[in-house]
Amino acid sequence: MSIIQELKPYQSLSDPLYVALAQGVQGMVHRVIVGLNWTLVVGPDSCGVSHTPTRGTNGCRALPQASDYARRDLSELATLLHSDNIFEATIAIAAINAFHNSRDREGGDENGLDLVEDRGTRTVIVGRFPGLERRLPDAAVIEREPGPNDYPTSAAETLLPACEQLVITASTLLDGALPRLLELAPQAFTVLLGPGTPLADVLFDCGVDALSGLVVEDSDAIERVIIEGGAVSAMKRHARNITIRKPPNSYP
Repeated sequence: MSIIQELKPYQSLSDPLYVALAQGVQGMVHRVIVGLNWTLVVGPDSCGVSHTPTRGTNGCRALPQASDYARRDLSELATLLHSDNIFEATIAIAAINAFHNSRDREGGDENGLDLVEDRGTRTVIVGRFPGLERRLPDAAVIEREPGPNDYPTSAAETLLPACEQLVITASTLLDGALPRLLELAPQAFTVLLGPGTPLADVLFDCGVDALSGLVVEDSDAIERVIIEGGAVSAMKRHARNITIRKPPNSYP
């Protein structure tokens, strides 16, 4: 069960954050692939990915217009954020990423986890990322399927208001949890991290301080990885990591 499913049932992603992300999105869609692990939308100049929901997730049904999503405009796919089919919602997020994560996007190449320090439970990680044990061994990790040292998703309501640093998996965009998580921790330095992170400056106005995501460089290779059920490690061979930070003069 995801964080948002504990807060409220899955519903259309209509929070102002999503409206802002979809604003201005445009460009002809060339291909849409819903893979086992990742969903891909190929636009005119770049690609976007989003985590494919697990089969059986609330709202998870067969796509109603299969074979008709390609050759639309990215703006049309972005409106699927309001669909009650979570597969269509993930296509919408991938389409938004295909617009914002363009090949000419510039930024640092550091991992988003490198931007935070290990301050025990004052550092909260939503989603267990590879290498956490080495990078941030004492941080509080919130997981929807918690391991022995993890916190359940319900702990977000108590851990986040007291945290100083917060790293959030980009998959919280799909289940609708991201706005609530940001609302719970306005005081924290917050990083949105993962291949599905939109490199969109508008997120800096929503409470995010740094964005760390992927820019695809070889769309054909990424397509093959996703079709064959590949994981993040396989995608990274055909993309570059980009990390961008909120401009200093944007802080109050």
